[in-house]
Amino acid sequence: MTLDTAPETTAEPRAETRSFQAEVSRLLDIVAHSLYSEKEIFLRELISNASDACDRLRYAALTEPSLAEGDASYRVVLTPVKSSRTLTVADNGIGMNHDELVENLGTIARSGTAAFVSELTGDAKKDMSLIGQFGVGFYSAFMVADKVEVLSRKAGEAEGWRWTSDGKGSFTIEPAANVPRGFRIMLHIREGDEEYLDPQRIRQIVKRYSDHIALPIVLADGNKEETINVASALWTRPRSEITPEQYKEFYHHVAHSFDEPWLTLHGKAEGVLEYSFLLFVPAAKPFDLFDPERKSRLKLYVRRVFITDEGTELVPPYLRFVKGIVDSEDLPLNISREMLQSNPTLARIRQQLTRRVLSELSKKASEAPDEYATFWDNFGAVLKEGLYEDREQRDQILPLARFRSTTRDGLISLDDYIAAMRPGQEAIYTITGDNLDLLIKSPQIEGFRARGVEVLLLTDPIDEFWVTAIGAYTEKRFKSATRGGADLDKITSPDEKEKPAKPEPPAKLASLIAIFKLALGDAVKDVRSSERLTDSAVCLVADEGDVDMHLERLLKQHRQLDTTAKRILEVNPQHPLIVRLAASVGESGASEQLSEFAWLLLDQARIIEGEQLPDPPAFARRLASLLQRGLPAAA
Repeated sequence: MTLDTAPETTAEPRAETRSFQAEVSRLLDIVAHSLYSEKEIFLRELISNASDACDRLRYAALTEPSLAEGDASYRVVLTPVKSSRTLTVADNGIGMNHDELVENLGTIARSGTAAFVSELTGDAKKDMSLIGQFGVGFYSAFMVADKVEVLSRKAGEAEGWRWTSDGKGSFTIEPAANVPRGFRIMLHIREGDEEYLDPQRIRQIVKRYSDHIALPIVLADGNKEETINVASALWTRPRSEITPEQYKEFYHHVAHSFDEPWLTLHGKAEGVLEYSFLLFVPAAKPFDLFDPERKSRLKLYVRRVFITDEGTELVPPYLRFVKGIVDSEDLPLNISREMLQSNPTLARIRQQLTRRVLSELSKKASEAPDEYATFWDNFGAVLKEGLYEDREQRDQILPLARFRSTTRDGLISLDDYIAAMRPGQEAIYTITGDNLDLLIKSPQIEGFRARGVEVLLLTDPIDEFWVTAIGAYTEKRFKSATRGGADLDKITSPDEKEKPAKPEPPAKLASLIAIFKLALGDAVKDVRSSERLTDSAVCLVADEGDVDMHLERLLKQHRQLDTTAKRILEVNPQHPLIVRLAASVGESGASEQLSEFAWLLLDQARIIEGEQLPDPPAFARRLASLLQRGLPAAA
């Protein structure tokens, strides 16, 4: 690789100046001023990107050797020049053309960007951890440089390009002549950061952060070149020779993340299948975790040669938070991405890796429950997708699941739940919704709370689907607390040895319910006396066999359901309001007033459920009339 001085531009330059995407400008402002206490990580980021570029060209050249142009000795070269205050990071990898430079160095074209930007506060200290999770890659150069020049020529193309920016809102891109293949970044080091021009300091940084890079990192100091890293694949080394710091830095490289790895899995499979793996579970939730494509980004190598990190499906979508590499000894080097989709060797590797990851998570759940609770808060909603999708691993995933409940703080397992079931309780009761605080206050679980019956609070969209798909756990069926038959009369409460005698209902309750049914007509499926209510006057429930209410709302939001199932209005026979209303049955003019009360109570139940009122003006009119009747007459 040649490291000439900057080449001259073409005779007729077509320079163009463009503005950075707004998100990039905000990133650059924080990066340049106060992002990291250890600025040295900029070199790690640039070397990592250079290594990836070489890996991609090595793979592309397997099927199109001309791309390597006779130069297949891939490497990264670092050239500090104190006289010009420049540090150059160069590679002979795949390079970029005009459009790719604009796309990759002027915008953040990745999912999660909107969520990331919306969470930036403008307070650098608060934003540091957010940006660290998101990753800044190339933009980290502006931590130490007040100007960055990039020269690049894409493999297989003739035209080279120069990209230049001071990181303050815009960049310039123009054609450039005599550009070697690959990517060359020249950093004009700002005052105060001269240490990054010192060869010894550069050696120290590379040793700390980039020793694991599996291609030579060369320090060009004057006329002398020196390889300053081990340049062997970390995953091929024995675990006993690898330090926690080396694992951490490899995680930063392979995951392009700045957090710590929470769990590290390093091993080798031998026998019918032979492959090595080095996998990590992050400590922090990445921004693209819920990207609709649900892609795994594990890197696939074949005999130390990088193949791809797209479409490998080395783990199922519900383990997409796992980062790292898999290196196979059995796959052909020239395997295409299309062939990967149906390769039986890859399918067996996927099955074994899935079992290994789930097994390690099970150990963590048992040995470090507090750590596991943090993992679950980050990735539980994703892992539960496997309960719906993966019948084969369902029995491994279910014991890993953790839940919030109505009776305990913190997270519990299904085994914890079953151990605390009340005498006479035959089901695992659940309630689903979007908001944990609202679920806890739901009138539908009042009776459960009164009898000490625990209800699992499910707030992830996938909960509606896996619970239905599984049906039961250790012969205890799942049952929604929002359905009609709650079977509460069979369950003994904690402070009584026998089931309590039911209090007598109001004398005219049956007549009141009949009036309500007549008044509401087709607006409800039924009106009935409730066993579940203790404090609230009314609630809506789904009939047995009907779609759960929260699921129905989800499906309607996603336009997968047009119709609305009619619900059952349950009334609390012991509530003072219901007792008063029942007592008024038969009084003069009571029937019309009770009809109005029926509609008011139905709308009240709808509001509690977070539903839209079908006729808000009618509700307002009835409420105003009721308030007017309750006020003393004017003098």
